[in-house]
Amino acid sequence: MSPVRIWVMAARLRTLPAAVAPVLVGTSLGVQATDDLRVGTFLAALLGAIFIQVGTNLSNDYSDARRGADTEDRLGPVRVTAGGLVPPKQVLVATYVTFGLAVLCGVYLVAVAGWELLVVGVLSIIAGVLYTGGPRPYGYEGLGEVFVFLFFGVAAVAGSTFAQIESWPWEALALAVPVGLLASAILVVNNVRDMDTDKRVGKRTLAVRLGRQRSRDLFAAMVYLSFPAALVPWIGGSLGPALLLVLLALPLAVPLVRTLRTHTDGPTLNEALARTGMVQLVFCVLLSGGILLS
Repeated sequence: MSPVRIWVMAARLRTLPAAVAPVLVGTSLGVQATDDLRVGTFLAALLGAIFIQVGTNLSNDYSDARRGADTEDRLGPVRVTAGGLVPPKQVLVATYVTFGLAVLCGVYLVAVAGWELLVVGVLSIIAGVLYTGGPRPYGYEGLGEVFVFLFFGVAAVAGSTFAQIESWPWEALALAVPVGLLASAILVVNNVRDMDTDKRVGKRTLAVRLGRQRSRDLFAAMVYLSFPAALVPWIGGSLGPALLLVLLALPLAVPLVRTLRTHTDGPTLNEALARTGMVQLVFCVLLSGGILLS
């Protein structure tokens, strides 16, 4: 396997929609409010979010391998540290470099928009590291979905909006809800897939705590509730009916929920993980379009 392919595997590209989607939504809210796009700010926010996501993935790869969580019988793709494809020290260095690039993006955002984004960026990086790192990783205690909702929903959408208009409109917080729900749904799929091996190594994810059936119900609730949640600013009167565009993503979501309810094999759930990320991205592209048309 080539080095490039190994590092692409380590970056876990299937999870990147969770980083891109909220920036699109938050930026669209800023543009809708001002009829102006700060291109440099948008690119810095987008790259910063991607680097934080990749850094979190690398940190997770390194920390899970050290704790023995990524065993040979797991159903997911091979992890580069546990699989012996990359020495642990190299993965750790790559984690530092990636988070360092995120910091550079953050420095630019702070310079052009304000110190508030420094707080958002620092907390996001800390959350990424402590997901599976540190003495008490919250990902091992069933809190992963909560933090994903907060940082890939609330913080990312509201932060991207602030970067454009330097204020915190209520619409950003409202639309962070569906974005965060779909981002958390990605993690639910991941944890349902890995729940048997996670249970054996003492990793008490939310899926392990709830069990397979209730985790499937949670996934369905997260996916389906995101659609009415996206309409709240329209119901509240601040944005227009163009937000109904998100309903075009519903035909992609329904079979995805059915797949998770009826399958337990690794290949199908790996594909469901990728499809959940794409549903979130399509949903957020449509939501962004609805915002701009409002």
